Amino acid sequence: MAEEKKFLQGKVTAISFAHFVHDVYSSFLAPLLPLLVEKFSLSLSAAGFLSVVQRFPSLLNPFVGLLAERLPIRYILIMAPALTATLMSLIGIMPHITLIILLLITSGISGSFFHVPAPIMIKRVSGDRIGKGMSYFMLGGEIARGVGPLYVLGGISLWGLEGTYRLLPLGLLSSVSLFFMFKNIPIADELKRKKKKTGAMNAVKEQLPFFISIGGIILFTSLVKRALTSFLPIYLTHNGSSLWMAGIALSVVQFSGAAGNLFTGTLSDKIGRRKTLLLMSGLAPLLLVLFVYTADTVFALPLLVVIGLVMFATTPVLLAEVNTINSEYAGLINGIFMTLNFVLGAIAMLLIGIFGDYLGLKTTYLITAAISFFSLFFVFRLPQE
Repeated sequence: MAEEKKFLQGKVTAISFAHFVHDVYSSFLAPLLPLLVEKFSLSLSAAGFLSVVQRFPSLLNPFVGLLAERLPIRYILIMAPALTATLMSLIGIMPHITLIILLLITSGISGSFFHVPAPIMIKRVSGDRIGKGMSYFMLGGEIARGVGPLYVLGGISLWGLEGTYRLLPLGLLSSVSLFFMFKNIPIADELKRKKKKTGAMNAVKEQLPFFISIGGIILFTSLVKRALTSFLPIYLTHNGSSLWMAGIALSVVQFSGAAGNLFTGTLSDKIGRRKTLLLMSGLAPLLLVLFVYTADTVFALPLLVVIGLVMFATTPVLLAEVNTINSEYAGLINGIFMTLNFVLGAIAMLLIGIFGDYLGLKTTYLITAAISFFSLFFVFRLPQE
C-alpha cells in the first residue's frame, strides 16, 4: 500500500525521457513550415492543414486506449520514438506535398500509440502525487518542443532542407537506450485485462458532462497555444525576423513552457486544479495581446518567456484531472482526453490559418485573445475537488 502512494522518481523520469525523445522529432513541422510554404507555394490555410493532418490520427486514440490492454505496451513505448524520428526526418527530401502528408499521417499514428498509454503509466508510478508526475511527463514533451526547432534548424543550416534525413540516427539510438531504461518497469500492469462490471459506452456516458467541460477548456486555450507555436515562425518572418530568430523565439516559448509545466502540476496538488486552471486560462489571452504590440521590440523575447510559463500550464493539470477519474476503462478515458486535446487543438490551428489568410495574423491574434476568455466558463463547470 505504501508503494502505491510513493512517487517513484526513476520510473517517472524514464517515461518522461521517452516523451522527450519522441516529441523532439514530432516538433519538426512548425519550424519547417516557412520553408515548406516557400517550396510548395502554400497558403496559410494549407500550412495549418499540414498541422491538422499530423493530428488527424488522434481520432483513433479511444480505440488505442482499448487496444492498450492487449498490445505489448512496453515495446510500443520503445519503438514509437524511432518510428516518429524516421518519418519526420524524411520531410525535407520529399519532392511532393502529398508524400509529406503521408509522412505526417503515419507519424501521427505513431504518436497516438505513444501518448495514450504513457500517462497511465505515469499515474501508476506517481503514487498520490499525480500532478507532480504529470508535470514531469509534460516537462519532457515541452523541453522536446524547445529542442526540436533548434535541432532541425541546425540540420538545415548544415545540410539544407533536403539534408534533414541526417538527423535520424539520434532517434534510433534513443530507442535503444529506452529499451534498457524500460526493461525493469512493469509497464503493462495498469492495463492488464480485467473483467469489467460496466460496458465501455456506459463508462463514457457517465463522464460525458466532465468531458464537455474539458473539451471547452482545451478548445479555447488551444487558440492561444497554436497561435504562438505553429504560427509563431510565420508571424515573425512576415514581420521581418530571420528564420533563425523565429526558431529561437519558438524555442524560448517551448523551454519556458517546460518550466511552467513542472511548476503548475505541483502547484495544483497544493492549491487545487480548478484554481490553477482559472489563473492560467485568464492570464494567457492578456499576454497574447501584449505580445502583439511588442513583437518588434526588445520586450518580445522576455514576454515570450512569461507566455510560455502560463500558456502550456493547463495541460498537466488537465491530465491529472482526467487520471483521477475512477474508471475501469483507464485507457479509453485517457484516449478520449488525448483525442479532444489533439483534435480541438487542430481545429484551433485551422481556424487561425483561415482567419490569418483573410484578416492577417495580427488581427487574428487579437481576436483569438478575446475568444480565449470563454475557457473560464468551462473551468467553472468542473467539479469541486
